[in-house]
Amino acid sequence: MQLDHIDRRILNVLQREGRISNAELAERINLSPSACHRRVHRLENDGYIKGYVGLLDLRRIGKPTTVFVEIKLNGQSDETLESFERGVTRIPGLLECHLMAGEADYLLKLVVEDTDDFARIHRQYLARLPGVAQMQSSFALRTVQKTTAVQL
Repeated sequence: MQLDHIDRRILNVLQREGRISNAELAERINLSPSACHRRVHRLENDGYIKGYVGLLDLRRIGKPTTVFVEIKLNGQSDETLESFERGVTRIPGLLECHLMAGEADYLLKLVVEDTDDFARIHRQYLARLPGVAQMQSSFALRTVQKTTAVQL
């Protein structure tokens, strides 16, 4: 299915206001509520909308520190990659894990309470990951831009 301009408008609004009512969404994009509902339902069924989430204030929940961890593995075999990827899913505070091209093999994004919390996670989880040859951690000092919305 190809996205038309109405689908794109629906997706742009829902990315920023996931709790908007169908009636308000329909009014915003100039569709009838029933036509809007059908389109949203189709976008969900076709996998364009994967789910709906509540975005948390990380400071309020006690996880204000973002850490990026670059990891180089000691090999690139399927077994090494799969073993590492299984292990990384158990790390508390892990938001993202990306297989990379370039210097690092993987880039992890974690949120933690503070440096002591990260040191604990490093000792108990990161240092025990299989196949790791080298690891470099960087702490974010300030977030300049952050969004979950993709411009369509």
